[in-house]
Amino acid sequence: MSESIRRTVDPWLPRKPLPVAILLGAVAEALFLIRVGMPHKMVFDEIYYVPAARTFLARSRLLNVEHPPLAKELIALGIRLLGDSPLGWRFMSTLAGTATVVAVFAIVQLMTGRLRAALIAGVLAILNFTIFVQARIATLDVFMAAFLTVAIAMIAWAMKSGGWGKWIAASVLLGAATACKWAAAPYVAFAALAFVLLKRGDPRRWPGLRPLPALALLGIVSIATYFATFLPIFHFSADPLTWQGLLPLQKYMYEQQVQVLPSHIYQSSWWSWPLLIRPIWYLYEPIEGAQRGILMIGNPLIMWSGLVAVAACLWGWLKSRSPRLLAAFALWTASVAIFAIIPKSLGFYYYYYPSSIFLVIAIAAAFDHWRDRLGRWDTGFTLAALVLALYFFPALSALPLDGPKAFHHWTWLPSWV
Repeated sequence: MSESIRRTVDPWLPRKPLPVAILLGAVAEALFLIRVGMPHKMVFDEIYYVPAARTFLARSRLLNVEHPPLAKELIALGIRLLGDSPLGWRFMSTLAGTATVVAVFAIVQLMTGRLRAALIAGVLAILNFTIFVQARIATLDVFMAAFLTVAIAMIAWAMKSGGWGKWIAASVLLGAATACKWAAAPYVAFAALAFVLLKRGDPRRWPGLRPLPALALLGIVSIATYFATFLPIFHFSADPLTWQGLLPLQKYMYEQQVQVLPSHIYQSSWWSWPLLIRPIWYLYEPIEGAQRGILMIGNPLIMWSGLVAVAACLWGWLKSRSPRLLAAFALWTASVAIFAIIPKSLGFYYYYYPSSIFLVIAIAAAFDHWRDRLGRWDTGFTLAALVLALYFFPALSALPLDGPKAFHHWTWLPSWV
């Protein structure tokens, strides 16, 4: 179905994507800010990252040395702007979650060229639970994923219209993602590989960009951006970082990442994450006069149907050789493969966070590719995802629950307890 015909079917769709992206971002930010200050205590890994952020404001001794500094610097910025309070701790996370939603919209718009598919993707991103939960807690992953998804959107934009500025911006964003968490580093290599393969397949992609300079810029700019985020530590009052200590610090961080850790009640293997076997209760305790919970889980409809969509994208690519279907399949597959390879002694469901976002892209791409056959199924799917979001909302947002046994209402499987 052509875009002009689609617009007559959906007369409410505007001609330009920008107003829709702005509205989508405004809705996402408003939703993420609702009662973001509850609970009024640190939740889950906030106990590590909020104190680490405070050291950047005080320029005192470095904490949480095992991770790069940028996400903690952004949490510190929120505290500087809004005070050392739950709102201050989490405000920058809400912006990162909103940026991720808008980036998903932009990626699908650039992939398909169709506003309906992009809007479905953006709404599903809001409804997939994981962005909502991560956008309301001061941890690293929400910032890493925000930089990653915006970088992917920028790369897709550069592929369409060219321009060294977009490519450099994408390189900066990939370096920033790595400066939040090392799990983003493989995406720099993925970007280089995608550029080489897709450029070879059609030289008209990334017009004006030549392979060797583009790859060199990608490496140099992303690495420079990563190391630039360490500059504030040079001005700490206790144990400031020096140029001589910069590389040894990276070695120490690596050693911390690969150390063997004791078992944890919420640990899980990478292969179990797509199956939604072991989500995490970030919070489940009586707080301020009520039992409250925050369950880090993906929307079951999106998580399980997304696996079907990923397989459909692979099958569709084999039949049609559509690059957009291959891209949707490769994004999710590569994001999971990272954790099948890297040497981590423990895994947790929230490591699946970027992959849960890429599932939304695969779903939107599959619905769009078979839109003539599926018709309005994308609308029905989105409404079903909304129903589940409303059902799970109390367990995602720390609303007052019925009592200590209330968790049984949302734990469909024994492993979800």
